Amino acid sequence: MKDKALSLLGDLRRYWKKPPRGRYMTFKEIVSLSVGGIGVKFIVYCISQMILSVGNTLIGNTIGIDPSALYVIYIVSVLSGFPLTAIRAKMIDNTRSMKGKYRPYLLTMGVPTVILGVLFIWTPYERMTLFMKCAAVLAYNIGFQFFFNFYNDSYDSLINVLSPNSIERSDVLSVRSVVENFSPSLANIFLPIAAKLITGSNTLYDIRIYRALFPPMLLAGFAISMLVYVNTEEKIVQAKTHVIRLKFTDAFRAIARNKYFWIISLAGWLGFLEGSFNSIMGWMYNYRQACSPAQYSVITAIAGNASFWPNLVAPFFIRRYGKKKILIFTNLLNIIFIIFMLPIVRNTGSKSIIWLLLGCTFVNQFITSLGHLLTPSVNADIRDYQQYVTGERIDGMFAAVGLIGNVITLATSGVLPVLYERSGLNAATAVSLGYSGSNVYDVLYNAEYFVKISSVLVMASVLGAVMNVIPYFFYDLSETRQKAMVRVLKIRAAFEDLGNGAASDEALAEAGDLIEETLLYAEKAPSPIEKDADKKTLKLQREENEKIEIAGIVLQELNRYKGDAGKIETELAQRFADAGLNGFSQTFTMTRAEVKAMPKGTPLEKERRRDLLTLISQIRASEKAAAKYYPNGVTPFDASVFEILFNEEYENEAALRDTLQSLKQAREMKNAPMIDALKNKVRDLQRQKAEIGRKIKQATAQNSVYYRAAKPYLDARRTLVRANGYADLNAFLALAAAAKERIAAKE
Repeated sequence: MKDKALSLLGDLRRYWKKPPRGRYMTFKEIVSLSVGGIGVKFIVYCISQMILSVGNTLIGNTIGIDPSALYVIYIVSVLSGFPLTAIRAKMIDNTRSMKGKYRPYLLTMGVPTVILGVLFIWTPYERMTLFMKCAAVLAYNIGFQFFFNFYNDSYDSLINVLSPNSIERSDVLSVRSVVENFSPSLANIFLPIAAKLITGSNTLYDIRIYRALFPPMLLAGFAISMLVYVNTEEKIVQAKTHVIRLKFTDAFRAIARNKYFWIISLAGWLGFLEGSFNSIMGWMYNYRQACSPAQYSVITAIAGNASFWPNLVAPFFIRRYGKKKILIFTNLLNIIFIIFMLPIVRNTGSKSIIWLLLGCTFVNQFITSLGHLLTPSVNADIRDYQQYVTGERIDGMFAAVGLIGNVITLATSGVLPVLYERSGLNAATAVSLGYSGSNVYDVLYNAEYFVKISSVLVMASVLGAVMNVIPYFFYDLSETRQKAMVRVLKIRAAFEDLGNGAASDEALAEAGDLIEETLLYAEKAPSPIEKDADKKTLKLQREENEKIEIAGIVLQELNRYKGDAGKIETELAQRFADAGLNGFSQTFTMTRAEVKAMPKGTPLEKERRRDLLTLISQIRASEKAAAKYYPNGVTPFDASVFEILFNEEYENEAALRDTLQSLKQAREMKNAPMIDALKNKVRDLQRQKAEIGRKIKQATAQNSVYYRAAKPYLDARRTLVRANGYADLNAFLALAAAAKERIAAKE
C-alpha cells in the first residue's frame, strides 16, 4: 500500500505539467477540471431548479404556478431557445480564439448566469398575481436559455476537446464525476435541515429556503469554477490552417450523414417519460409525512450517493465491455427497477415505505448514472465521427441541429400535464377535497389520489424506459474504430498543414509514427484469443488484434485515392485548382437533375451522388458570396493575421496581469504617484485589449466571407494536398524522420 501511494505521488509530480505517454491531459488539468467542476455543479444544481419544466417543484409547488400555466410558459421558453441556440452554435464554431472553443464561455456566460439566478430567487413572487409570476419566470428562463445553457454546454463539451483519446476521456470523466458530485450531495443533505431551521416545518416548498441558500451557492460555485477556465487547454485534432464557416443549412446536411447522432438523439426523444417518477420521493416526504427532516436528509444523501459509485467502476466496464453493451444492459435493468416501484407507491400507509422506495431508487440511480456517465464520452466520439466523415469539426452546430429534439420535446412534454390532469392533479379535484384550488398540489395530501397519481407516473416511467433502450441496439461505433478515426484525423491534419507550409515537427513526427505502425500491422492477420492464457498474454493478444484492426481502417484512408471513386475525386479537384479562385465554378456544369438521375444501387454510388448534390449547393453558395462581397474577383485571405493578433492578445493580457499586481502592491505601500501612473497604464492596456479584440472580430468576419466564397476551391486544394501526399508516403516518412531528429536535438 505504501509503495502504491509513493508511486502515485511520483506520478503526480512527474505528470503534473506534462501528460503521460499516449495521453493528452496533465494531472494539473484533470485536478482543475474536477475540482472546478464542484463549482460548476453548484451553479447547475441551483439553476436547474429554476428551469421551466412540467414537473418543476420550485416553480410549481413553491412559487405556485399550476401545471397547465406552467406548460404554456414552458412552450414559450423552449421556442425562444431556437434562435438563441443557433446563435450559440455559430459563436462556438465560427469564432477563432487563442483561448479555445469552449473555455472562454465559462467566464463570459457564467457571470450573467449567476446574476440571473440571484435575481430569480429574490423576485417577490408572493406579492404577484399568477400572470405576473408567469411573466417573471418566463423572462428569467429566456435568459437561462442562452446564458445558462451556453455555460453548462461549454463545461460539458470541454472534455470533447481536452483529449482525442476516447479511453482517456472516459477515465477523466469518471474522476471528474466523483469529485464534482460533491456539490449536489452536499446540497441535498443540507437542504432539509436548513429548511427546518428557516421555516420551523418539514416543508421544502418555502421560497425563504432558496433565498437563504442559493445566492451564496451560486457565487461560491462561480469562483471555484474558474479553476477550469484558468488551468485547462483545448486540444482539437485539426490542421492549424483549417478554417470552418458553416451556415445552419450546411451543418444540417453534414450532420444528416451522422447516423450515431440520430441514434443517441432518438433514444433521448423516445424516453421522454422515463424520469416521471422522480417527484414521488419528495412528495412522500412533503405530503405523506413519511419521515422526519433528519431522516429525509439521510435519504437524499443516500440517493445522491448512488451516482458516486458508478464513477469508480465505469473505466473498467468501458475497457472490458465497450459503451454499447453498457448502455443496453443498464437501460434494461432500469426498466426492471422502475417496475419494482409500483407496489411500493401503492402502499403509502407504512412509515417504512419511503425506505423501500429509497432502495429501489438507489439501484435505479446507480444503473442510470453508469449509463449517463457515458453520455459525454459518446457525444465526443460522435463528433470525432462527424469530422472523420465530413472533414468538418462542427461541435456547436450539433446543438443547433438538436433543435429538432426541442420541437419533439414540445409535443411530448404535453403528455405529462395530461397525465397529471386525468389522474386528479387539478383545481376541480382540489376544491372537491375541501382546498381552495389555488395550488393543485394540495390534492397530494389525499392518500387515495396520492397513490393514483404516483402509480400513473411509475407506469409512464416504465414506458419511457422501454422506448429509450431500443435505439441503442443500432449503435455500433466501437472504441477501436474511434481510435482509428482519430489516427486518420491526425494524418489528414499533418498533410494539410504540410501542404500549407504550417506543419510542426511534433505533428509530422506523430503522423510518421502512425503511418509506419499502420504499414507494419496491415500485413498481419488477427490471431485467435487463447482463453486459457494468463491475463498478461490475453491483454497482449487483444492489444495486437486491436492494432491490426486499426491499421486496416487507417490503410483504407491512405489508399482512398487509388480506387475509381478516389481518382474521380482528384480529377475534379485538379480541375478546380487549375481554374483558380475565380474560375472553378465554371468547370462543373452538372445540374441537380442530372445528379439525381445517376445510379444509386450500391453504397458507393449513393455516396457519390450525395457528394455531388452537396457540391452543387456549395458552388451556388460560393457564387452568391463572391458576387456580393467580391464584385471585382475573389482575393485570398491571409490567415497568418490571426497568429499575429493572438500573440498581441497574449502579450497584452500578460502585461495587464503584471500591471494589476504592481497596482495592488502600490496600494499596499500607499504610494500615490505610483498608483496614479499604474492606473493610467491599466486604462491604456484595457483600451489596447479592446482594440485587439475588435481586430480579431473583424478578421474573423473577413475570413468568414472568404471561406464561403471559396469553399469548393479550398476543399479541392486540400484534397490534392492529401492525395499527392498519400501517393508518396516514403517522402513524407523521410520528412517525419527529419522532424524527429530536430525534436531530439532540441531535447
